[in-house]
Amino acid sequence: MDPARTFPAGGEPGSTARKAPPLDPELSAALAALGDAAREPFTPENLAARQERDAASRPRPTLRELRADGLFEVDELLVPGAPGDPDVTLVSARPAGVAGPLPVLYYMHGGGMIMGNARSVVPQLLHAWALPLELAVVSVEYRLAPHTRYPGPVEDCYAGLVWVAGHAAELGIDADRIVIGGKSAGGGLAAALALLTRDRGGPAPIGQLLLCPMLDDRGDTVSSHQMAGLGIWDRTSNATAWQALLGDRYGAADLPPYAAPARATDLSGLPPAYIEVGSAETFRDEDVAYANAIWQAGGQAELHVWPGAFHGFDTFAPRAALSRDARTARSAWLRRVLARSGSGSGPADR
Repeated sequence: MDPARTFPAGGEPGSTARKAPPLDPELSAALAALGDAAREPFTPENLAARQERDAASRPRPTLRELRADGLFEVDELLVPGAPGDPDVTLVSARPAGVAGPLPVLYYMHGGGMIMGNARSVVPQLLHAWALPLELAVVSVEYRLAPHTRYPGPVEDCYAGLVWVAGHAAELGIDADRIVIGGKSAGGGLAAALALLTRDRGGPAPIGQLLLCPMLDDRGDTVSSHQMAGLGIWDRTSNATAWQALLGDRYGAADLPPYAAPARATDLSGLPPAYIEVGSAETFRDEDVAYANAIWQAGGQAELHVWPGAFHGFDTFAPRAALSRDARTARSAWLRRVLARSGSGSGPADR
């Protein structure tokens, strides 16, 4: 599959041809090395088989492995879900021997709302941020679609956040220094969670870390059409995942912003956001638009559009120069947000 080929903007006969942005050379090589199987789109027909394959192949480390010979303190917690919903599993972790109360990164894993698990992301969170920044992390095991449709996943995340904030003392964390974050679908859930906790008067995060977030169910941006059939998450996969999450509500005009944050009409009163996306991925335009909407609402957002990056580039090419730059930028933002909160400033006024 040629990453630079041209194709119709919307696939309709007679539509204007658009060329995908060029990939960074290192990332292009990494994408090619993944092979065609990794780039096969998700469809309603293959979804169940792909989910089964992912569950069998995705790492799910044991708690002993996560503790890394005593380097980290790690526990798995079962906390109450929303009324009528099952309990929610949280993986709580922190550097061993560091006195608290610690700030906490409350994190939602990626996987298009249809894949992934809470444990698989914990090693990266611990080594990238918990250890160097001396913070705790909590990873949420939210329920996956289509077995659980909206609002199940975001309600799981909210229930966990409320419990964590309410049990801060026993967790050794600072309830006034919570950053919510996630990648891809997890980034979308983090954005939805920021809206939901604002509107319900729940815990007030000091920041939202949105890494290539999945925000818009409508799939009608230029980048969505431009990247059709390219990369590892194109408009076909995206539509399949949104349909799995929303069911009969997919495409509804009155879809709540807690389901798809790009539907939000009021982005005021949100915590400062870090938003990043690649120039060569489906989510580019919706993520840029979300940052712009935050600015227009008087909020604070730091936006990075990594040139030549495809969706999830740093996972598949961790040693590429662009991946290293992205990790540095994320850590720098987290340091600044934590420093501001530590000096007495808080989240955006409500």
